[in-house]
Amino acid sequence: MTKRRSVQTISAVGHAVSSWVANAAAQPLCQAGVITFCILWWASGLPTDVLTATLSILAITLTQMVLNRQKLREKDDRRRDVAMHAKLDELLRAEKYARKELAGIEELETEEIAALKLRLAASSDGDTLLVDASEGRPLSAPGPVKMYGNG
Repeated sequence: MTKRRSVQTISAVGHAVSSWVANAAAQPLCQAGVITFCILWWASGLPTDVLTATLSILAITLTQMVLNRQKLREKDDRRRDVAMHAKLDELLRAEKYARKELAGIEELETEEIAALKLRLAASSDGDTLLVDASEGRPLSAPGPVKMYGNG
């Protein structure tokens, strides 16, 4: 357990440092500072191979830090997407006039979703129910309405 906690602590510190460095390196002033430093190095006659090696290592390190940060963002986005889909699926299952076959379609392949969309659009011509937007009861005359597929 303590080994796991220490790994989590090291990971958290690494992510914090990566985040700070990535944010700092993205600032225009920092980028101008690097360019100025390179020009001064070249103008002073110092060996450029050392500068090239140093900048290469720095670029690789910064790239890895940015990629680590992007990985965290994608993980958070994935978590939010899964939660949103769960909520939408629950709403589809709870709504009386909702088409139940729409719940869970995010797991299908793109082609399967397109085919389902075409099938539902074709079947909705004679299978649509007009519902009063304020009371949720079926309507026979136009007015403020919502369209619900009857499935």
